[in-house]
Amino acid sequence: MKTVQLLLRETVPHVGKVGDVVDVKTGYARNYLVPRQLAVEATPANIEIMKRRRARYDAEEAAMMAEIDARVTALAEVTVTTSGKADENGHLYGSVNAAGIVKLLKEAGHEFDEKAVRLAEPIKTVGSHEVDVHVHGDRAAKVTVVVNAEE
Repeated sequence: MKTVQLLLRETVPHVGKVGDVVDVKTGYARNYLVPRQLAVEATPANIEIMKRRRARYDAEEAAMMAEIDARVTALAEVTVTTSGKADENGHLYGSVNAAGIVKLLKEAGHEFDEKAVRLAEPIKTVGSHEVDVHVHGDRAAKVTVVVNAEE
């Protein structure tokens, strides 16, 4: 199998980031990366041009990651409270699902999609529960959801 060295102009999942010199199969380079202008030949001139672009990309990525970390830190301190009818053992007659948690987070000033709330199953008991909320990439925050029994 023949491979060719290319310089990535864009980040390509499972291949590399902007500015990386990668070895890929010739067919992948010829049929996908080069026609879509995702990569160019790894010449010294192209590498020098990409170094400047990579520096700008790394700065943007660092700023984005700092923003994500700040959002995760802010979310980790969030506690939302709801109540529902429950029996004497603390089991809710209904449940608190992802949509309910999204609504509570919105009231607390945090906008998320329902898909971002990672619940294995709806909350069906009274008490304090930790719920993962996906922020970006592999970053998630733990939000505390307190469920009280209605009188």
